[in-house]
Amino acid sequence: MTILKTLTGASAALALSAGAVLAEPGLIIDLGGKFDKSFNESAYNGAQRWVEEMGGDYVETELANEAQREQTMRRMAERGANPVVVLGFANASTLEAVAPDYPDTDFVIVDSVVEQPNVKSIVFSEHEGSYLVGMMAAMASETGTVSFIGGMDVPLISKFACGYAQGAKAANPEIDVIVNMTGTTPTAWNDPVKGAELTRSQISQGSDVVYAAAGGTGIGVLQAAADADILSIGVDSNQNHLHPGEVLTSMVKRVDNAVYDAFVAGEAGELEPGVEVMGLENDGVSVAVDENNEELVTEDMMAAIDEARAQIAAGEIEVHDYLSDNSCPAF
Repeated sequence: MTILKTLTGASAALALSAGAVLAEPGLIIDLGGKFDKSFNESAYNGAQRWVEEMGGDYVETELANEAQREQTMRRMAERGANPVVVLGFANASTLEAVAPDYPDTDFVIVDSVVEQPNVKSIVFSEHEGSYLVGMMAAMASETGTVSFIGGMDVPLISKFACGYAQGAKAANPEIDVIVNMTGTTPTAWNDPVKGAELTRSQISQGSDVVYAAAGGTGIGVLQAAADADILSIGVDSNQNHLHPGEVLTSMVKRVDNAVYDAFVAGEAGELEPGVEVMGLENDGVSVAVDENNEELVTEDMMAAIDEARAQIAAGEIEVHDYLSDNSCPAF
């Protein structure tokens, strides 16, 4: 039996005072919690798979607020966790400052790039996966209007939105795409009530397919869409099961694989610094089709996304990366 060690204030202080040293990986869950049914939960599932398959233990903690970022990273490193995996772009500047103070600790950041000799950065081609689900949304729409709800209004989420709009317009040049962000602070990741309100507003404007890239807020989006009997698209984790027959698909982002692979490499002493990109070509992003949505996904949709996937891989279709150029040709 394995034991999950959770790093909290009191227990961490006790461990540090006792001089405890762990030879185990650490995972810092970002704001929104590990059961957000999206990004964080995917990471947690990857860690749990490592426990089940490798028989190891790991140290885990969940951030409750912004102020905890630096102290939590330092506490993990000082306790001996190695590697320390941190989730989310919001940790980048903190890790940039913390990593040099712990040169013997390997860090992994998921969703951003930190250029330090002891940091591995894992990023995803979210725009490519979003392009594919955008095509599916346009092909499924009966009103000629689809929509997108993002979490925090940051360039990374605009990367999702832009790819989605580009894919939708590739499938139907006349399609209208409505885009709303939930907010400008981290609370935007965990506000399902606001997500539902935005969804209803978009429905009133004609949207009959809505794509949520908003963490825990997306749960409200998918619920409001199901209540109104329109289609939704999940993100990060496969969310098709949340509303069977109502979720057109999910743009799966394999954060679970990123965490699992980091733990495996760390245990073997083979974790290399630098940047790893997970995209369509290595199944870092994909479109989820299963028993919960297979009746919604037509043969024409599958043929179109298979062709587009191959064309993207071959460089015949260039999906705009909003992070490299903060504009979107689809709008």
